[in-house]
Amino acid sequence: MTKFPKMNFHTHTTYCDGKESVESMVQAAIAKEFVRLGFSGHCFNDFRPEDQEVWCMKLHEIPNYQAEVRAMAEKYKEKIEILCGVEQDFCSSASTEDFDYVIGSVHYAEKDGQYYCVDESPEVLEKAIREGFGGDVYALTKRFFEMEAEVVQKTKATFIGHFDLVTKFNEGNRYFDPMDKRYRHAALEAMDALIETDRPFEINTGGMYRGFRKEAYPSLQLLKDLKERGGSILLSSDSHDGQSIGFRFAEAAQAAKEIGFQTVKVLGKNGWDEFAL
Repeated sequence: MTKFPKMNFHTHTTYCDGKESVESMVQAAIAKEFVRLGFSGHCFNDFRPEDQEVWCMKLHEIPNYQAEVRAMAEKYKEKIEILCGVEQDFCSSASTEDFDYVIGSVHYAEKDGQYYCVDESPEVLEKAIREGFGGDVYALTKRFFEMEAEVVQKTKATFIGHFDLVTKFNEGNRYFDPMDKRYRHAALEAMDALIETDRPFEINTGGMYRGFRKEAYPSLQLLKDLKERGGSILLSSDSHDGQSIGFRFAEAAQAAKEIGFQTVKVLGKNGWDEFAL
């Protein structure tokens, strides 16, 4: 089996909260000798309008996003294969039709009709714990993973995005202990449910690039759990700028290999390919 090609399928642009244009991201990928690139703009936010302007694609701009990505796919077809996807939040009911693939992600913990973002800032997370979950951080992580368990069913995801995003601001166990049985039980229940869907989990290095985490999503411990349970993986850099494309992929691949993974999934126009790590 041949070694996996240079690729990334979790890529954002100025259509949402990315910092560079579609073409700029394509050129950055080509400069790094990537052969496949998937764009995954954040879906339209139809459940928490105050966040819409912050990090999501606007509904009327989605056709423009799709058209531009496909125009770049044609323009650069001799150099790189480009796919047009979407990162669909669990809470969104926006359509995912007319995309090549869907990343299923959870960014919120919902409680009594309120949506508490887990990855916006430490202050927002603290407010969520305090106001939404009565000061019980493990109640918040439990709810997060309850939603995560259903993310494929809800979003019709092609693969699973940043499985343990709720740990983004928890470096040094700032808010909770990820080895606590309450956290572990919720996380592993979600993992087991998602493995049943046969969708791969991304190893996402974006939190490392942006300085929030020392490990990728999911953590090394959860990656070990995933291997023991027979899950599959792909590599993602969750890129919001060209420099981050493929960030520390060699290191992530080596870590996965040492845990026992032998292959990695790679998305293509005809579905999944599998390559050696």
